[in-house]
Amino acid sequence: MGYAMARFHFPGKSVIKSLMDLPIAFPELVLRLCLLLLFGQTPVGKAMEEAGIRVVFTKLGIVVAQIFTALPYAARILYSTFESVNPRYELVSRSLGYGEFESFKNVTIPLARNGLFASTVITFARSMGAFGAVLILAGGSYMNTETLPITLYLNISYGNIGMAITSGIVLVVLAFLAILVFEKVEGGL
Repeated sequence: MGYAMARFHFPGKSVIKSLMDLPIAFPELVLRLCLLLLFGQTPVGKAMEEAGIRVVFTKLGIVVAQIFTALPYAARILYSTFESVNPRYELVSRSLGYGEFESFKNVTIPLARNGLFASTVITFARSMGAFGAVLILAGGSYMNTETLPITLYLNISYGNIGMAITSGIVLVVLAFLAILVFEKVEGGL
C-alpha cells in the first residue's frame, strides 16, 4: 500500500490515504466495535463462517485485530519511505534491462531498507501492545485468546497484582528491546 501510494497517481488517492490513516485518528473502541460487527452476524461474517473461517473470539481474531491496529502505522511509514526513494533509480534500472519487479526487488527495496526495518519494529511494538482491538474482537479467554496486555488487565481485575506487574514488565522489556534494536540498526550498529 505504501509503495502504491508513493509511486502511482490515480483518482481518489487522497481519499484512500485518508482511509489508511482513519484507524489512527478514529476512537479505538468504536473502530474495534465495527470490526466485531463486520466479522459477526453480517453477510461478510456469515460467508466467512460458512467457509470455515471463524474470526470472532478466536486466535485468528487476535491476528486480525493486530493487523487492523498496526497496518495504518506500517502503511504510513512505508509511504514516507518509498516517497523518499528517488524514482529515477528505478527508471535507470529499467533502462538497463531490469523489469519492473526486478527493479523493485534489486533497487527500491535495498534503498528503502531502513524504512522497511523501522516499519517492522514499530508495527511489532504496536501489535504487542494492542489491547482494545484484541479484547473486543478475540475476547479475553484465559489461555486461549489471551495476549500480554489482556493478561495484565485480567490479573489486575482478579486482584493478582504480582502477575499483572510481571506482565507489565514483560511488555516494557519488549518495547525497550524493539526501540533498542531500531536505534542500533538506524545508527549503523
